[in-house]
Amino acid sequence: MSAIAPSTDPLKFAYWVPNVSGGLVVSKIEQRTDWGFEYNKKLAQLAENNGFDYALSQVRYMASYGAAYQHESTSFSLALLLATERLKVIAAVHPGMWQPGVLAKYIATADHLSGGRAAINVVSGWFKDEFTKMGEPWLEHGERYRRSEEFIRYVREIWTSEHAEFNGDFYRLHDFDLKPKPLASEGRPHPEIFQGGNSADARKMAGRVSDWYFSNGNNPDGISEQIADVSGEAREHGRAVRFGLNGFMIARDSEKEARETLREIVAKADTEAVEGFGSAVKQAGQSTSDKKGMWQDSSFEDLVQYNDGFRTNLIGTPEQIAERMIEFKRRGVNLFLLGYLHFHEEVEYFGQHVLPIVREMEQAEAERAA
Repeated sequence: MSAIAPSTDPLKFAYWVPNVSGGLVVSKIEQRTDWGFEYNKKLAQLAENNGFDYALSQVRYMASYGAAYQHESTSFSLALLLATERLKVIAAVHPGMWQPGVLAKYIATADHLSGGRAAINVVSGWFKDEFTKMGEPWLEHGERYRRSEEFIRYVREIWTSEHAEFNGDFYRLHDFDLKPKPLASEGRPHPEIFQGGNSADARKMAGRVSDWYFSNGNNPDGISEQIADVSGEAREHGRAVRFGLNGFMIARDSEKEARETLREIVAKADTEAVEGFGSAVKQAGQSTSDKKGMWQDSSFEDLVQYNDGFRTNLIGTPEQIAERMIEFKRRGVNLFLLGYLHFHEEVEYFGQHVLPIVREMEQAEAERAA
């Protein structure tokens, strides 16, 4: 693996929008969070005033593993965009549930209404029941990613071409001119396109077509391997991809307090829900050709946080967390996607206590490199 030169740009920060009930951990511990709009409106305003650049609205169509209620991601994202001034909001979307031209039109309108702050996260899907119970076909793993790649190519074509043409196995465009196009600016020719995944299919797709690649929680060596793999594929296609890393943050005044909070989260885990989720996602991962799908090596403790957020180890004092973030930045991470137990309070704590240390360390790194 070749080393990836760290970006000289400041780290960016996103948070998981709790538009799904049950919070960000599958545990019976108190989570002072709420899936309703008023709570999330205040959270978005707090986030943009405490150093956050992005918010990611989750996509769930039906109850699963502790998430009994869900607000739809694109409409919720638009509401948050209209309630904020600077925050970029990423709506998670499923190919197979959306016709890409309809989605492209919706996001173009949201982009105009928000002054160019809309984005999408293309989710290939792991939850079979969401498709089959709504009467939609469930494709095998490689086909889901092939469809997602076509979806992204179609959306980018319709957003940027006056006579859009696309001829794929899943989607087609014939001399289509979307008006108005989304807003374009320097470095942003269209709304940003994010994706996740861990398998070879996901990594190759990211290298070929996505602007951002989201990784599940991971350690520095693990994320280095993913970044090198995706970046190598991107270079072969004359592209560059940026990288986001999921992390569940437990920032406290002492490391002991932070570790005790983690212990309590796991001790109070909803065992039935965690095991059900683990069974479903590991079956999905086993369907990959290389058996390297997401969650394949996740422990019970890891699965208490949906996206392996504990593995990133953003747990401790503000200084410890900032040091960990800078280490990940050295490995090529550009953005952290963060979850919390108590969003309002902890987003403010991040802005007041963690972010200033991160910026000081970034400045020190830049001075040493000069």
